[in-house]
Amino acid sequence: MERKYLKRYMDDDLERYLRMIGAVLIVGPKWCGKTTTAERHAQSVIKLQDPKRKETYKIWAEFDPDRLLKGDKPKLIDEWQMAPVLWDAVRNSVDEIGGEGLYILTGSTVVDESKIMHSGTGRIHRVLMRPMSLYESMESNGKISLMELFDNPNLDINGITSDLTIDELIFAACRGGWPESVVKKDKEAQLFVAKSYVQNICNTDISAIDGVKRNPDKVRSLLKSLARNNSTLANDKTIMADVNVNEKMSNGTYYSYIKALKDLFVIEEIRGWSPDIKSKTSMRSRNKKIFIDPSIAIASLKMSPESCADDLFLFGFLFENLCIRDLSIYTSPLDGNIYYYHDKSDIEIDCVVHLNDNRYALIECKLGSEKIDEGAKNLLKINKLIEKNDELNNPSFLAVLTGGEVAYTRPDGVKVIPIGCLKQ
Repeated sequence: MERKYLKRYMDDDLERYLRMIGAVLIVGPKWCGKTTTAERHAQSVIKLQDPKRKETYKIWAEFDPDRLLKGDKPKLIDEWQMAPVLWDAVRNSVDEIGGEGLYILTGSTVVDESKIMHSGTGRIHRVLMRPMSLYESMESNGKISLMELFDNPNLDINGITSDLTIDELIFAACRGGWPESVVKKDKEAQLFVAKSYVQNICNTDISAIDGVKRNPDKVRSLLKSLARNNSTLANDKTIMADVNVNEKMSNGTYYSYIKALKDLFVIEEIRGWSPDIKSKTSMRSRNKKIFIDPSIAIASLKMSPESCADDLFLFGFLFENLCIRDLSIYTSPLDGNIYYYHDKSDIEIDCVVHLNDNRYALIECKLGSEKIDEGAKNLLKINKLIEKNDELNNPSFLAVLTGGEVAYTRPDGVKVIPIGCLKQ
């Protein structure tokens, strides 16, 4: 029986890009739904991982790559990185045929650029697909639109309520946004997907990505350390020291493993926001490491919904990771970027959501209501510094994302928004 397809924001993005450019490359972690979504927009498909045909495909890619490009357009080339020569073949085909919407490529790893001749600029557009947001998994009711807030900062949100309880929110973070887990009926099976994902990373994917044999135990220790320091400013030295408690890891090995995890789209880095504001303290520019999905951190720590509920302090950092995942998805059509702010006086903002039209919002992520005041004070401190600078645009709005139930605007103008109400 074919499982129900849950619409993704990538559906609209892909349809739009196929009207504008010859080929689109969808990258992202394994199991996030790239192939399933791409197939819905393709007229013909070739899957290079097909165990019955992959060896034949590799031979044809070597001798006559154009043979693999034949078929109705758009043609999907799934996991194209298994035959990197196809990149230049697609680029040349786009030049020769002309027009838009000819090819869709998908890939679960970053490819060594030395294996391709041309960047593909102007022919192949690259987009990142993440696991599902709470709205895509039908757990956020979407009563508050992030884009509407940018367009109308005075939007009345008072009294809008979330349907998510805190226990349901915790379960959603543990399960993650993996389509395969979202559509399962059994809760134990839903949680198993993220656990299996982490196991595959450690035992197989981390070495398969570039053919370099890596120690699964070291990978597990590194993932645990990254999970313990998730959404914090812990530096590489701190993480390495944590790993070395159980597994000895040299500097070179550490950076090799970190690069592999980035290339697999398991982790990513959030850059510090450095506006030209009149602050007496310098900005911290260190990148903040987070997971592409909070479920990877939770599975790496071998935590359950019950243990997360028993340690809400730790879950607060995982909640921030979930918020960043969803905000990244909701802002993708406008090429949004997510930053953080932290200066040496320890004034910190969890998220600066910056759109490509130069609008931005300052957002704090606070799981419980007792932290809302703290988050609002931080937002107002930074906003005050910004207001003193005539050359810097004021933020479109200030908001605290919470795991709570009710949305409202505080007397100081800061919006309090349950993550279970948010959509693009």
